[in-house]
Amino acid sequence: MQYDFDLPRDRRSLPHSPLKAIVAPRPIGWISAMDKAGRLNLAPYSFFNAVGETMVAFSSTGRKDAMTFAEEGGEFVCSLATWDLRDGMNDSSAPLPRGESEFAFANLETAPSAKVRPPRVAASPAALECRWLQTVPITPLDGGEAKDFLVIGQVVSIYVDERFVADGMVDTAAMHPIMRGGYFDYFHITPDQRFTMRRPKGAGEFTGS
Repeated sequence: MQYDFDLPRDRRSLPHSPLKAIVAPRPIGWISAMDKAGRLNLAPYSFFNAVGETMVAFSSTGRKDAMTFAEEGGEFVCSLATWDLRDGMNDSSAPLPRGESEFAFANLETAPSAKVRPPRVAASPAALECRWLQTVPITPLDGGEAKDFLVIGQVVSIYVDERFVADGMVDTAAMHPIMRGGYFDYFHITPDQRFTMRRPKGAGEFTGS
């Protein structure tokens, strides 16, 4: 079976694009940002990942509030979405009017960040504090107007709940992160699903600071 985007929707081999189901599970960037007036926005983005040793990025389809607030305030925070916080994460994706706080709508408490203005989700076990670097419009093949925007930030400080640090390393699986799949699917990471592999001889071990 082939699924071709250049065919009209009613002639494609599947009723919905399989891309999100194949590129999965995907980390969720739970982005909090603050505009110049101090208004908060909180929203989950599943097109999110680390793109360097101290760089992260999320992609916004359309100029949504998380992106524009990050640009205005010059900062944003990525809180870890977990199993215990799944309902709050989902509620924070509601299409609220600009400037209405998703923290309040989803009954989520804020906690102050160490080096940036936007707060993190207080109940989240980890958060990346970022300074906005740039927003890159992604021009499609036909050269038309960009509909997707890549927002890049540099991580300047990281919060981790000390309960999830052992022997100097963060125990990711113990935090029970959730990840996004296709359609309405999510994945739940647990410690029993973890496995370890050492890199080949000469390939090195840990890098970065």
